[in-house]
Amino acid sequence: MDELKNKVALITGGTKGIGFGIAQSLLNEGIHVVVTSRNKSSAQKAADALNSHSLKGAKAIGVEADVRNFESQQQAVKMVLEHFKQIDIVIANAGLGHFASVEDLTIEQWQETIDTNLTGAFYTIKASVEALKRSKGYYITISSLAGTNFFANGSAYNASKFGVTGFTQAVMLDLRKYDIKVSTIMPGSVATHFNNHTPNDSDAWKIQSEDIGELVVDLIKMNPRTLPSKIEVRPTMPPTK
Repeated sequence: MDELKNKVALITGGTKGIGFGIAQSLLNEGIHVVVTSRNKSSAQKAADALNSHSLKGAKAIGVEADVRNFESQQQAVKMVLEHFKQIDIVIANAGLGHFASVEDLTIEQWQETIDTNLTGAFYTIKASVEALKRSKGYYITISSLAGTNFFANGSAYNASKFGVTGFTQAVMLDLRKYDIKVSTIMPGSVATHFNNHTPNDSDAWKIQSEDIGELVVDLIKMNPRTLPSKIEVRPTMPPTK
């Protein structure tokens, strides 16, 4: 993708945090972005904020969609194609976390975590794969260092992110014959609203959402003969305990 202007990206869960940071970075490259949310007003609010700072004429639109529902993802893809006629980049970013001992973790919390983080990534590529085949595009999932490092109270989250990491690598092997590039990004601590956190000055040591956005741009710009298929990123200097 040497020329990025007027490419089109679909970003699930793009209304805040990492997804919003990626959307900003892509807009700055002239790429149109579609951000999704389960809440229509949140999607529209994010699109308005993105459009107010768009530098190269690229446009953002907000779409109500739930990654846990395949038909909803199909409809979101249909809306993007109707509006922009193409999809070049798909970012499976939507995610959440429930953290508790397996003794205390509820069935509902387990299912919501797996359905959003893992099944949502599957539904996202399943709904968009034909469009990406036509554009010879790029599919990127946002996994986590929790997708390779397990921890207490993380059974649901670890399972979902270990799954996303393995799923993405298998998809990469499935789709490269179509010239579709597939990568997963595995961040460590990021300053976002994840798990009801409010970003503040004490998060300065953490990865910032725009840092992940810059990484996505770097991946898209990389010479197509080279594919970083699994990328771990972590804070350079975490605080000492």
